[in-house]
Amino acid sequence: MFRFLGFALIVGMLASCAVKPPTPPVPAPPAGTEAPLPTLGETPDTAPTGPALQRAHSRWVPVRWADLPGFDADATNEAWNAWIKSCERPPATFKPLCSEVRRLSLATPEEQRQWMRLRLQPYRVEPLDGATEGLLTSYFEPVYEAMRQRGNGFEVPIYRVPPGLTPRKPWYTRQDIDTRPDVRAQLAGNEIAWMADPIDALILQIQGSGRVRVTEPDGSQRLLRLAFAATNEQPYRSPGAWAKSQGLTGDTTWPGIRAWLAANPTRLQDFLWSNPRVVFFREEPLSELDTQFGPRGAQGVALTPGRSIAVDPQSIPYGTPVWLASSGPVARLQRLVLAQDTGSAITGAVRADYFAGWGPEAGEFAGRMKQPLRLWALWPK
Repeated sequence: MFRFLGFALIVGMLASCAVKPPTPPVPAPPAGTEAPLPTLGETPDTAPTGPALQRAHSRWVPVRWADLPGFDADATNEAWNAWIKSCERPPATFKPLCSEVRRLSLATPEEQRQWMRLRLQPYRVEPLDGATEGLLTSYFEPVYEAMRQRGNGFEVPIYRVPPGLTPRKPWYTRQDIDTRPDVRAQLAGNEIAWMADPIDALILQIQGSGRVRVTEPDGSQRLLRLAFAATNEQPYRSPGAWAKSQGLTGDTTWPGIRAWLAANPTRLQDFLWSNPRVVFFREEPLSELDTQFGPRGAQGVALTPGRSIAVDPQSIPYGTPVWLASSGPVARLQRLVLAQDTGSAITGAVRADYFAGWGPEAGEFAGRMKQPLRLWALWPK
């Protein structure tokens, strides 16, 4: 969920103990015009210089661009929108680059790569113990049907933040909310909408946001986003891991869990209550433009499918461009991504959650993704 040294060409030659006169300075562009973008020319991909960089949860080791697998083959233009989004709220280190990033939005991938080679230094991200391989998972934005009023099979409430909730102070658990009349009384009137399937509601909370097509009391429908607002400050426990630990199912993908619960409906409540954390939401309208992007991540910018990742910000700062490489049974990924989000389970140096997009196809991809991972942070020179 992260110093720029401006560059200049210094020309000077020493010969016969005499120094040639300095090259006249290049005139500044006229007022109101932009300086030309730097060009790489034929500068070779030389060995990196400089020390490793230390962060709270990681060490960054400088490498050559040639060490990034697949770098010359990526359609980097597909990642540029994500980078421009990061420039809406840029970290101080990257802010000086944002004008150039925007101007390169229509450049070719090769031009973008040339610019990155000139402006950035790649660093291999490692844990403090020196291992280089970590774990890649994936998340998505679900899309569900909901009703503004309870009834007709829609009995599962989705809540906005209740009054009296205090940040960093544990509130009632999921079981408390479901069983205690006094807790339900505190939540009365805070329902945003009602869903039909408690498993869908749980997935919505685990993902942290979602799109819902809400049917209003007059029968009209509108698409909106339920965005993360707060939690009950209880620890997150994986329901799938709970089911596996109980010996109840070996398939902890969501299709496998649904199949097991369909065959064992009496275990549904225990399954839900195994995760005491509850997420509260806020309602956001979705414009036509908003539908092309995901929810806002921890950096505060909208996520881009396939080009945004959640990271441990103590390892990789928000807004950092990252080279990601992962190969496994679900996908082979070698691509430029932006560190724009985080999550409670995303901790450690080489750890990322890949934003797959929204809807059932993205949900299936995210539900199966669990592969080895390598990461390289791309940091200003």
